[in-house]
Amino acid sequence: MTDPAGPADATAPYVHRVRVRYGEVDMQRVVFNAHYLAYCDDACESFVRARGVRDAAPEFDFMLKKAVIEWSGSATVGDDLAIAVHVSRWGTSSFDVTFAGAVGERRVFTAVITYVAVKEGADPPVAVPVPGGVRTLLGP
Repeated sequence: MTDPAGPADATAPYVHRVRVRYGEVDMQRVVFNAHYLAYCDDACESFVRARGVRDAAPEFDFMLKKAVIEWSGSATVGDDLAIAVHVSRWGTSSFDVTFAGAVGERRVFTAVITYVAVKEGADPPVAVPVPGGVRTLLGP
């Protein structure tokens, strides 16, 4: 499984950037907590695409099983939130992705999301092993 366009090096750090918008902050003028999961979702999809998974394995599908978020600070309107993304654990059909968000040098949050590979289009979802090519593209 290779991407003819040449996917990014699986060992290189991947950072997704989010510019915090006015509608994402709450009455305390910080990002409302639920938006962090949306940021992680967007960061994960961008990470998967940047690594060439969507082109190399279009049948690969996965869904969230568990999410754990810990806040160290907050972000507010206009902040450039940088979210470092990497796979931190591989199982047979599941894998953990760690997200570390910061504004400049200031840590904002860390999240670990467990995803499960599922058979495309199955209803209800059926767990399947993560293909070896996907593991290679997303990194150790």
